[in-house]
Amino acid sequence: MCMSLRIELREMAEVLIKVRKMAFALEMSIKLGKSLSMSGDLYPSDIAPVLAPNKHGQMVIFPMVWGFTHKATTKPLANCRIETADKKALWRDSWYRRRCVIPASLYYEFGYPVYEDDSRSMLEHRNTKKVKFAIQTEGSDITYIAALYRYEDHGGMQVPMFSVLTREAAGTVRDIHDRMPVILDKEDVKEWIRPDGAPFSIAERALTNMAFEKAVEYHRSPNEFITA
Repeated sequence: MCMSLRIELREMAEVLIKVRKMAFALEMSIKLGKSLSMSGDLYPSDIAPVLAPNKHGQMVIFPMVWGFTHKATTKPLANCRIETADKKALWRDSWYRRRCVIPASLYYEFGYPVYEDDSRSMLEHRNTKKVKFAIQTEGSDITYIAALYRYEDHGGMQVPMFSVLTREAAGTVRDIHDRMPVILDKEDVKEWIRPDGAPFSIAERALTNMAFEKAVEYHRSPNEFITA
C-alpha cells in the first residue's frame, strides 16, 4: 500500500522544470483543474512526474495523474497488487504493455511503531496505534516506484493515469506494515518500462532494504482512494 509520496524540489528540480514546460502538461492542468507543482507531498488524483517510454521506445518524463478511474467507485484506484496484476482485466493490458516508474524522494505509510529491544507479542504489536513513516531506498536520494499506466478520456482529452504496484512487505518494512510498493533498482528502470520487457523477472529483483523514520504531519488531508 502506498497512500502518499513526496518529491523534494532540491533533488528533482531539473525533472520538474522539464515537465512543467510541456504544452501537454499545461493543457492537462487546465483541463483537469489540477496543480502542476508536482513537488512536496503528493496524493492520489494529483499530477506527478512519471518515467515511461515515448513512441520510439525511449525513456522520457511525462505528467500523469495518480489513480485509475472505474465506474464502480468515485475514488481513484491508487494501488494495484502485483499478485493479481497479470490476471485482473483492469490491470492485465497495462501489466504487459504499459509499465512506468515514479521517481520520488520517499513515500509515506501509516504503520506500527518499532522499538529497540521490543518484547511485545505480535498481537500487542498489531494493536499499537499506527504512526506515519517516511520510507525511502536505503542509501539513495531517489526511490524508483514501479507502476502501471493507461490513457483515459477526460473531457475529450486522453489523459495518462498511473497506479502504484504493491507487494507483500519484505525487509525492514515488514516490521511496520504488511504491504509496500514495488521498489526498483535504478539499473532496472529502463528495462521495466520497455513494452517488451520481462516484468516478472524484474519484480523478483525489487529492493527490500528501506530506510524509514517517523514522518512530519501532513500539510493537507489526503484524498480518499482504494486499492484493487
